[in-house]
Amino acid sequence: MSRASSVAILALLATFGIGLSFLAQHHSAPRIATEQRLIDSRNLLDLLPPDSYDNQPLEQPLALENTALGNSTLLAGYRVIKSGLAYAVLLRSQTVGYAGTIDLLIAIDLNGRLIGVKTLKQTETPGLGARIADWPNVWLQAFSGKSRTNPDDKGWALKKDQGQFDQIAGATITSRAVINATHDALRYFDEHRQQLRGSASHE
Repeated sequence: MSRASSVAILALLATFGIGLSFLAQHHSAPRIATEQRLIDSRNLLDLLPPDSYDNQPLEQPLALENTALGNSTLLAGYRVIKSGLAYAVLLRSQTVGYAGTIDLLIAIDLNGRLIGVKTLKQTETPGLGARIADWPNVWLQAFSGKSRTNPDDKGWALKKDQGQFDQIAGATITSRAVINATHDALRYFDEHRQQLRGSASHE
């Protein structure tokens, strides 16, 4: 076999191999993307009881109005549904902490009570405010069961500001920002309750 023939065969085999790799990647890409979405969804939704929904809330964003709030901005909203009935609303909120923005996911039940709060993104000081991103988070769990009126407006503050909440040690600004953003979200839910609950909801 001549040298030219050997080179041609090698080139053909290489092209065939590349083609097979491309086809395999092309066919597996949707499955991989779907699996990644499920992983991301579980990571975001793990503040909800696992049997509390049967829809994919993050794939059904709500249309929000007037999202610039007193101490934060709402980035997105989602309705959580189980067996055709609304169970809760998720509000993605952004506020400004000590070192930069903090993104929160805030779950509120249909009665306006907090199910949970989770930090999605932050750039706070390591070992201090950055502890806001720990999961599970004991400090954030103190908000569970609270509402817009429990405590009242004055109570939605740090104890050092005559409110009802402790702070993360060494992270006053971070703690204050998260408390204010959470209270903002509760007020927003209360003021837009019917729109957020939708027609598929408990009465």
